[in-house]
Amino acid sequence: MGRVLRETLKPSTSSVSATTTSTSVTETVNGSHQFKITGYSLSKGSGIGKYIASDTFMVGGYLWAIYFYPDGKSPEDNAAYISLFIALASEGTDVRALFELTLLDQSGKERHKVHSHFGRTLESGPYTLKYRGSMWGYKRFFKRTLLEQSDYLKDDCLSVHCSVGVVMSHTEGPKIFSIAVPPSNIGHHFGQLLESGKQTDVSFEVDGEFFPAHKLVLAARSPVFRAQLFGPMKDHNTKQIEVEDMEAPVFKVQCNTSSSCVGLKLMLLLIAFTGLRFMMATSH
Repeated sequence: MGRVLRETLKPSTSSVSATTTSTSVTETVNGSHQFKITGYSLSKGSGIGKYIASDTFMVGGYLWAIYFYPDGKSPEDNAAYISLFIALASEGTDVRALFELTLLDQSGKERHKVHSHFGRTLESGPYTLKYRGSMWGYKRFFKRTLLEQSDYLKDDCLSVHCSVGVVMSHTEGPKIFSIAVPPSNIGHHFGQLLESGKQTDVSFEVDGEFFPAHKLVLAARSPVFRAQLFGPMKDHNTKQIEVEDMEAPVFKVQCNTSSSCVGLKLMLLLIAFTGLRFMMATSH
């Protein structure tokens, strides 16, 4: 498996460029299939190029099948050898893979007949199958006369194990996770607080009408009120803010419609100082 680091530069508004990294990962997706062939003696004489195929099996997103040729695959071998191949059984182009074909020893001695591509990857690299039906294997996998005298054949049965390693590549980069943030409901909560009238500690007097409020909310939303209510010139006894040059109905409408947050409702009206004057009143 190969890993290649590739560094790229991302534009940055700061004077120091940000550096990101990505990694190219090439690895194999492995799978295997065991194919049991019964009635070997009956398959003999079927003819050169005639085969027995396994069921298809999936590895690395592709279908594969094992092909066994009892009388060999090529006429030049004169049916002296059995042939064994693995074939790409689904649509695909330039599928790169490693293969291993094993004729299993059925005596329990574990002396299997193995032809493997896995151990030769550094020499020749993976094998490339160009299209559906492309094969990898051996025309002269095993001599028939030797096979029929060996422990590979038992009760007129052969057992073949095939391993496939499909080469896959992908690029890994920084993972960015996004979390859906629900809309703020602070305005609704402040609105409920104002409507309840609980814990109010200051009020606006507008044209003879009084509108209760909370000093901390006003200070949090406005540097002007923060200075007036909690700054060096604050007066702890301030209970009322008188607003001039505005009618009470207008003030009330602005408080209810100018923003969803009650603190902002009041300050959009009063803090911008668009010709509006207010004065602090204290209780004695």
